[in-house]
Amino acid sequence: MTLTPLTRPSRLRPGDRVAVVSPSGPVPEDRLRAGLDVLRGWGLDPLVMPHVLDVHPELPYLAGSDEDRAQDLTDAWCDPSVSAVMCARGGYGVQRMVDLLDWTAMRAAGPKVFIGYSDVTALHEAFAVRLGLATLHGPMTGAVTFLKDDPTRESLRATLFEPETVRVLGAGSARAMVPGRARGVTLGGCLALLAADLATPNARSSVRGGLLLLEDVGEEPYRLDRILTQLLRAGRLDGVAGIALGSWEECGPYAEVRATLLDRLGPLGVPVVEHLGFGHSPTNLTVPLGVLATLDADAGTLTLDEPALR
Repeated sequence: MTLTPLTRPSRLRPGDRVAVVSPSGPVPEDRLRAGLDVLRGWGLDPLVMPHVLDVHPELPYLAGSDEDRAQDLTDAWCDPSVSAVMCARGGYGVQRMVDLLDWTAMRAAGPKVFIGYSDVTALHEAFAVRLGLATLHGPMTGAVTFLKDDPTRESLRATLFEPETVRVLGAGSARAMVPGRARGVTLGGCLALLAADLATPNARSSVRGGLLLLEDVGEEPYRLDRILTQLLRAGRLDGVAGIALGSWEECGPYAEVRATLLDRLGPLGVPVVEHLGFGHSPTNLTVPLGVLATLDADAGTLTLDEPALR
């Protein structure tokens, strides 16, 4: 079964309401408020869900209870006044709450813009499988890059309001690891989360015909090797059309990381581009997941067939 494009939600307009949720780890209040100011500066109306600033009393790496985090996201999605849902931060916790979401109600609420990365990868996969919805792999309200890096903010702003202006994606540092061109539907995110999703209710049966985006943070080369080997042994990469690699911050010397990635991905015989400019890097470009695109490894670009949003 070959991947097909997913439903694209509508672009945002000034005055639209954006709900902010914390599905993973707790977000510092000062960073949350600074991010909300950015959204207001774009003419958006941010709605902070009730449990965004919660911290689990016994497991402080979680932003409150699984039930509360799931309820916030369900309520935000089902609120007819909300046009987009943006995650406050990543960390860890989505896998604990994703199956508590009311997917039936969320499907009935219709398509909306969903934004996040890192641990939120598990939600990107769930939205694709459960709702057939294209989503945005992009910065979060409390992320340092969103608060401090102009290109990161502009990439998201343009994608939300003027998506036709950001059809060609890629950082100036992007280059071919394995040359070639490929066309397919974008998917992916954080490597470790994609592996953790295997055999869960939200796992896809195939990535055949897909352009797989991969990045991670804090995983040493031997761990990257282990995760990629798990995906390969599980058949998770069978039929992939091309691979775009983002950042590998805190994963060790890049020469070692690169050697590991090339060893595991090179034999697939598909184009691979490195340093495309998304993920846990100083600049985190917004990349839509679930849309048709062409990956040109030699040019270091990902070109969308259509704008990320309608």
